[in-house]
Amino acid sequence: MSDDPITTPSATRLEDAARTAGDDRRLPPVHMWDPPLSGEMDMRIARDGTWYHEGAPINRPALVRLFSTILRRDAEKDAGRYVLVTPVEKWAITVEDAPFVAVDFEARGAGEDQVLTFTTNVGDSVTAGPDAPLRVTRDGAEPAPYVLVRGDLEALIDRKSFYRLVELGAHRDGWFGIWTGGAFFEVIPSDEMRA
Repeated sequence: MSDDPITTPSATRLEDAARTAGDDRRLPPVHMWDPPLSGEMDMRIARDGTWYHEGAPINRPALVRLFSTILRRDAEKDAGRYVLVTPVEKWAITVEDAPFVAVDFEARGAGEDQVLTFTTNVGDSVTAGPDAPLRVTRDGAEPAPYVLVRGDLEALIDRKSFYRLVELGAHRDGWFGIWTGGAFFEVIPSDEMRA
């Protein structure tokens, strides 16, 4: 291990690179960029979706949105780390749970024809279905529901939205779950549902 100090970029430098890499109407092609890992950056996304830089919350929603557009998870590289990537730099950051939070959703249709479109805390919109699946983990007493937003990036569905989802749920083949986009996503075995 070297005693050389690790140089990390400033948020301003990454912001400038992100602006250069893409525009506000579409996402930059982060899946096509493959610079070597530059190091770790003191940036963290908390479980509640708050972004921190050097221990302080980033209070500019436009800056958080901009950073979110250059976020990628390198599942096969860099030990599955979350990284901010530009054509020439890649910085590992810390993500406590999921990088985004689904803060609301719109339901259209009902039953097997139901379609759910989620909105995230950074302004993304995603219609859940086979290409953007729902999943629920049950590590503790409370289930933790997620929806795939893009790439390997998920949004934790906030509690109020999850309670609304449960109201739209149905039973199928011994499971309670949610229909959306023509697919049924299992939440909990029917026999474990509380009366």
